Amino acid sequence: MDSSNYRVRRATLDDLAPLTALWQAMHLPSEELGKRITEFQVAERADGKLLAAVGLQVAQRQGCVHSEAFADFALADQLRPLLWERIQSVARNHGLLRLWTQEKAPFWNHCGLLSADPESMQKLPPLWRGQPPGWLTIKLRDDIETVMSLDKEFALFMESEKQRTARAFQHARILKLVATLIALAVLGLVLAGAFLVVRKNPHLLGR
Repeated sequence: MDSSNYRVRRATLDDLAPLTALWQAMHLPSEELGKRITEFQVAERADGKLLAAVGLQVAQRQGCVHSEAFADFALADQLRPLLWERIQSVARNHGLLRLWTQEKAPFWNHCGLLSADPESMQKLPPLWRGQPPGWLTIKLRDDIETVMSLDKEFALFMESEKQRTARAFQHARILKLVATLIALAVLGLVLAGAFLVVRKNPHLLGR
């Protein structure tokens, strides 16, 4: 079927009954998820029948894709790309830096989420650290605060270098002034010496 036959949107309280039925069919904790219904994006048919849902929990500017559910898994290959596009849009709107999931379908690897390495796991928010291993993750953007911190450090470094350069030029000017004064003092001593010699020996000028 053409993907234009489906609509993807944010879940509302009106979706609670069909979502609860869907979660129960998938053996998901429907009571707990019902309290978090606004985390979910849903795909529905043109006639409004709800076909699929997936959650996006947000914590510390990161998102966890969770609780994927389908009324008919024969439609999963068509609906997952639509739900993923919607998740990315929501992530951009929230300024999220990274997405995580423990969903096992190969689709999530194919759309860029990779097994989290130890360095990436250090970024996993504490809210999700109690869950079993097997996280997939994808970086969406650089941490703006980190970038700003680096820019600030660079600006401080440049200012420090500017001040150091200014001090070096100041020292150079002082050394130049001292050298000039020494040269003038030496010249003055030579002239004074010459004057005394001529004064004591005026006949030197007559030669």
